[in-house]
Amino acid sequence: MHDGKGSLKGGARPSFAVTCSVWYAMFMREAISRTMADRMGWFWMLAEPMAFTLIMVEIRSFIASGRLVPGAPFIPWMIVGLMGFFLVREGMMRSLGAINANQALFAYRQVQPIDPVLVRNFLEGMLRTLVFMLFIVGAMMLDVELFPDHVLWAIFGWLSLWAMGLGLGLVVSVLGTLVSEVAILIRMINLPLLILSGVVFPLNHLPHWMLEYLMLNPIVHGLEMLRHAFFDTYRVVHGTSMTYFWLWTLASMALGLILHVRFRDRLKAQ
Repeated sequence: MHDGKGSLKGGARPSFAVTCSVWYAMFMREAISRTMADRMGWFWMLAEPMAFTLIMVEIRSFIASGRLVPGAPFIPWMIVGLMGFFLVREGMMRSLGAINANQALFAYRQVQPIDPVLVRNFLEGMLRTLVFMLFIVGAMMLDVELFPDHVLWAIFGWLSLWAMGLGLGLVVSVLGTLVSEVAILIRMINLPLLILSGVVFPLNHLPHWMLEYLMLNPIVHGLEMLRHAFFDTYRVVHGTSMTYFWLWTLASMALGLILHVRFRDRLKAQ
């Protein structure tokens, strides 16, 4: 309650301050669990994109010679695509189990099912950003072209993919918790999504009729714009549109928020 001077009586805290305290406590809990529970956690965050890149370079040596990507060096092009895709994928996958993993905390009325989803997505984005920066610094030390030609556009593209991961995470966190089969299906589409998003091969080489279907995937648009920010001479796939990408992102965020409001009580009772 407020007195006549507008101050708070009885030491009551504003709701936003309570929410920030909840997020901070959950962030520290998730950060410790994510980075210290597994001694190999940091290693795998660095090794995964490196392993994918090495495998694809070896495959490339068998199927073609020279640069396969018009306007960009192949290995840096691959790294940028992998890091951008992992940002979206991990934002979605980490959100998938966030509600069930924090079920005991819902006994406190200050904690809502959406809180662990937001915290996990923020933490994952921060970790992926740090890993990407380590890759850029390492590439500069090895004299590899991985520093973005347009820094501000690169930051915007990275934050856009982060937002896409959040939107998808909000949706799948609800659907995967309420319907266990949805969680299984989402885990199954990880590898096909990696291929269909143009992460491991340039989509410019595909037939036009096939490209029309692949361009329905909004992740393709985000990755293409991120790559163009890193490599100014890179020729993006025809039809790439950030407007289309952000329509998907905002729609997924809105749908996720609606689902969390609609099924809040059911999510707490799972």
